[in-house]
Amino acid sequence: MSHGEPDFFANLRGELSSWRLWVDRAIVLGYAIFAGLFVVGFTIAADWAFALFEHIYSVHGWLVLLWTPALTAGIVWVTRRWFPGASGSGIPQIKAALDPDLPPSRRGRFASLRLTVAKVVLGVGGFAAGLSIGREGPSVQVAAGVMQHARRWLSPHSTIDMRSLLVAGGAAGIAAAFNAPLAGVVFAIEELSGRLEARSSGVIITAIVLAGLVAVSAFGNLSYFGVIKVPRLGWDIVGPGLLVALVTGVAGGVFARLMIASLTGAPQRLNRWRARWPIRFAAAGGLVVALIGLASGGATFGAGSETVKHMLVGKYELAPLYSVLKLISTWITAWCGVPGGIFAPSLSVGAGIGNSVAQFVASDLGPALIALGMAGFLAAVTQAPLTAFIIVMEMVDGHSMVLSLMACAMLASLVSRMISRPLYEALADHMVKAIAAEPEPVKNAAA
Repeated sequence: MSHGEPDFFANLRGELSSWRLWVDRAIVLGYAIFAGLFVVGFTIAADWAFALFEHIYSVHGWLVLLWTPALTAGIVWVTRRWFPGASGSGIPQIKAALDPDLPPSRRGRFASLRLTVAKVVLGVGGFAAGLSIGREGPSVQVAAGVMQHARRWLSPHSTIDMRSLLVAGGAAGIAAAFNAPLAGVVFAIEELSGRLEARSSGVIITAIVLAGLVAVSAFGNLSYFGVIKVPRLGWDIVGPGLLVALVTGVAGGVFARLMIASLTGAPQRLNRWRARWPIRFAAAGGLVVALIGLASGGATFGAGSETVKHMLVGKYELAPLYSVLKLISTWITAWCGVPGGIFAPSLSVGAGIGNSVAQFVASDLGPALIALGMAGFLAAVTQAPLTAFIIVMEMVDGHSMVLSLMACAMLASLVSRMISRPLYEALADHMVKAIAAEPEPVKNAAA
């Protein structure tokens, strides 16, 4: 059976014949812009909140020993009482919502407009507390929660299903948060869907483009960390680069294993205490984060983005202990159950490792090793090496380091897989099993 060439006019008539098709497309476009606006608003509010914390810290440093624990306890109390689905990063929630074993009626537990608003407000509170969190992971849940709401306005026969909207929203969230559209596409394939179907690819690309345009309109078309100055790379980077990949792989694997054990309720004495007194546990965790922040001179507070920028331009060199303290602070923050991500803190930890290796080998390749450290540690934690190296490449405008970043991310991820299960997958599986173990709601017999 032979296939003729496409008939342009017949296809055009088919496209124009269905007004409802264009209405559906317009609805999706509108929600994509809406998702971008939510991410931009979240970014602005988070920056304002952390600036407030920095003001408090600069005026009365000791006050954070009261401020951070109290605010952490309050955030966890509100989250557990009214918005349990907003706890943590947000990426595992969207992976759980995409799980085929999850009943469709339970998707609202992980992605909804209600959770989107709660995630923004509670995440901003976390930044005001100075906790070691990022806004990139939460932006995935924020944007996905907005996009999934479009389904109720689409026609019953629309080919745009809930899964496509969730994947598109998650990808758009990453693209808008990092100003990295290519990373959004790869994230959708590698972390959320496992593949990019032809019927959903248009929705995903459109959401990424529109949400990205909204972010660019608000913040400008700038790289997240600026443009790094990388000298000509030769064989002299092989040894230090290999060391960075191995160290970040081990550190990222250990961090992921700690996170899984803590957040899935592994049988430990501290987890039993957390289950019995979650608010007290959060207050204690907030106090530890505050103490670590004071010990580091404030370097471990917040996402760590400014610290990375200072390292990249060589303004100051942090002690190797910084990465350890930042890792512990991020782990404890997540363990408390605060709504907040680990992407930006992971980049900060990896940058610290790269910076420490540069100091150890007395190399002038500092910016390159810092970029490799960011890609390596993020790849090791998430075990999504393609997403990790593309995010870092777009964030530092490091196109000259594509092969180096790719090799480091791949090796670090391989090392991490020998130590830990994939973090987001393990947390998503735990959430789905917890939902499945809940009894079905009893229907009213009189209904």
